[in-house]
Amino acid sequence: MKKWLIIFVLFLISLLAVFYGTKASDLSFFMPEPLSGVKIVIDPGHGGIDGGASHGETIERDITLSMSLKLEKELKAKGATVVMTRRKEGDAIDEHDPNGDYRTTRARKRADLLLREEIMNNSEADIVLSLHVNAVPEERWRGAQVFYHAEGHEGGELLAKSIQAAIREDIGNTEREALAIKQVYILKKAKAPAVLVETGFLSNNEERELLKSEKYQKQMVEAIAKGVRRFVEDNIY
Repeated sequence: MKKWLIIFVLFLISLLAVFYGTKASDLSFFMPEPLSGVKIVIDPGHGGIDGGASHGETIERDITLSMSLKLEKELKAKGATVVMTRRKEGDAIDEHDPNGDYRTTRARKRADLLLREEIMNNSEADIVLSLHVNAVPEERWRGAQVFYHAEGHEGGELLAKSIQAAIREDIGNTEREALAIKQVYILKKAKAPAVLVETGFLSNNEERELLKSEKYQKQMVEAIAKGVRRFVEDNIY
């Protein structure tokens, strides 16, 4: 009996030595990933013939896709399961219904929107993130802002506020608050907490250059992921 007790104690000592000898950056090996078990839909705004906002050769659909792919990687690194509504320059139809026949541009845009809704809700997501880029006639406006639907899922407001706070803390380009809106179809139809993140203004010369930069895009997706993590920890899991 004493022999087995000694062996057990030595085993515990060895285990503790390995644990404390591990670098802090590697301690996640021993811990559950913060977003483990969470399914997140990322919707890169626009795509294909629907380019969204633009300024010269800078087009919203390209920025939202680039940023969304970075966000997918960031969220997966934290343990989340991620579903993308599109992964290429084209719209969602290009990837999921390439043989679809649409007589008008308006009909295709509507079908694309309905397809995104189907992907979003059929995936049984826990969170929906739609990424966009803002633009207005006046150059002076700038700063990222997060929106939720006033009549959508009740968790949308909390998610929007969590992400907005993280953007203010980590990027510092805005004093804006998360805002309720009623115009965005995807947010209204989402069966999970859903937000639309306007990541900056193409119409602002300085911010347009930031939106195109790898550094800013990385900062933005890290802030969004930080806000998502806080929301998950504080509210639903």
